Amino acid sequence: DPDMPFVPSIPEDQFILVEEGDPTVIPCRTSDPNAQVTLINSLDKAVFAFYDSKQGFIGNFPAGSYTCKTTIEGVEFKSDEFLIYILRATSQLPVEIEALKTVYKTGETIVVTCVVFDNEVVNLQWNYPGKVKEKGLIKLDDIKVPSQKLVYTLTIPEASVKDTGDYECTARHATKEVKENKKVVITVHDKGFVHLEPQFSPLEAVNLHEDKNFVVDVQ
Repeated sequence: DPDMPFVPSIPEDQFILVEEGDPTVIPCRTSDPNAQVTLINSLDKAVFAFYDSKQGFIGNFPAGSYTCKTTIEGVEFKSDEFLIYILRATSQLPVEIEALKTVYKTGETIVVTCVVFDNEVVNLQWNYPGKVKEKGLIKLDDIKVPSQKLVYTLTIPEASVKDTGDYECTARHATKEVKENKKVVITVHDKGFVHLEPQFSPLEAVNLHEDKNFVVDVQ
């Protein structure tokens, strides 16, 4: 079609997510398989890459916006803009689980954090005693500086004895068969379990050279 040299692209094709170091395809396809196509970056400079009329430009491209252009009978046509986003991902999956404390009283708020390092393409699942009743709030912080880490925070407000048990996070790489899980044991007591009963007054007097015992009952 000389009036439509580039096959129209759907919005999903215009946003390209690629793992760091992996090749990708910028899918500007032509209706004329013999058309001469040039790839242009956001600085309006030509980018050298292999072109396949059935797929588009294939190669390792930096993050940014790209446009394809071709000339038909002296008329220049441009494709839609394609945006490439580079995601950091390593073959390893370093994960750490952290809890501010592991012993709580009823009514306190449990906070457990699971941190995934050097990866942006991760699926993370929590398993914990209150999950069946959908008890708990999960927040994600994506930190880029000074290094990449995903911080998943699980918060259980108004903890009860039933929240005692294993708190486990399982991280799975989104594109590779790699997973890692970490666990911490949390205990919730119905009430404080140490009782002190001093057998003396707040103010005590003693004579010079006199021995005096101060007794405390501990339960």
